[in-house]
Amino acid sequence: MDKIKLNNIINLFEKNYGELKPFLNFGNAFQLLIAVILSAQCTDKRVNIITGELFKLYKKPSDLADVPLEIFEEQIKTCGMYHTKAKNIIKTSEILKNKFNDDVPSDFDALVDLPGIGRKSANVILGTFYGQNRFPVDTHVFRVANRIGLANSTNVENTETDLTNLIKPELWMKMHRWLVNHGRIYCIARNPKCPQCFINQYCQYYQNNKN
Repeated sequence: MDKIKLNNIINLFEKNYGELKPFLNFGNAFQLLIAVILSAQCTDKRVNIITGELFKLYKKPSDLADVPLEIFEEQIKTCGMYHTKAKNIIKTSEILKNKFNDDVPSDFDALVDLPGIGRKSANVILGTFYGQNRFPVDTHVFRVANRIGLANSTNVENTETDLTNLIKPELWMKMHRWLVNHGRIYCIARNPKCPQCFINQYCQYYQNNKN
């Protein structure tokens, strides 16, 4: 994609979405980690409802490390895949308590070694809480970036590479949130709202399908 087209897209996102806040509510790095694990195949709205009560009880890993699994499952059961998520969160809490002195590491490799934390989740934590230049690629970012033409990849990891090669590092987290938001409002998975989309003139998908 040429620089003029890219800059036009960035400017339109800036104009329409501005400075988006993180979609998940949290008070510290540990609470963000919990919210990120819960968000897999679950809406941010639902996660924020669950964590609204959860975070009154759990503020650091040692608060959660010794909680019986069945009790924690009950507390998050309205979230999809809650059996697996509960196991991962408690195990991760144990590791953070014992190995990291109740802290959440700011190192990518250390994060992805934790149960329930993959590449995207680690990038969300590092970019959102620690202010690192990261480009988390979830299903929304993957879909929207490849439809627009910002990426040309068949998997998440290569899409991240395409985006980080194309876009300046200081814009990565901003662009991540814009693409997520755009995927929820306009560029939905089925029947995207292309005629109403404010970047359709620059979108590869729209230009290829408008007739």
